Amino acid sequence: MRDQVDRTEQNCPTELAVEIIGGKWKLMILDHLADGIHRFGELHRALPPVTPRMLTRQLRELEDDGLVLRTAYPEVPPKVEYSLTELGRTLEPLLIGLRSWGELYRGRYAEVRAEATAVRPVS
Repeated sequence: MRDQVDRTEQNCPTELAVEIIGGKWKLMILDHLADGIHRFGELHRALPPVTPRMLTRQLRELEDDGLVLRTAYPEVPPKVEYSLTELGRTLEPLLIGLRSWGELYRGRYAEVRAEATAVRPVS
């Protein structure tokens, strides 16, 4: 669990942003929630390597930071949905930019790797 600190005391806004959204699965969770409301099982299937425990932890942290809304319905079996809050929606341009950059990099990966290895001296 994270230490409870007053984040308004941090001097660097970039450091603050990375601390809040920099968890291993947080950007992927936010990216999926940007597409709409999802249940826990849907998120877990969309991120197969993540354990249920880690997904729960990351969702709770995003909820604590005001980026994700958890809605529990009084039904049997229990139904819980996750969505982005208004503050969480402000990350959508960043998520779109990251997705675009990832597509660009994926398309150029072989070229980038070839250039990187060609420049290095053989040891």
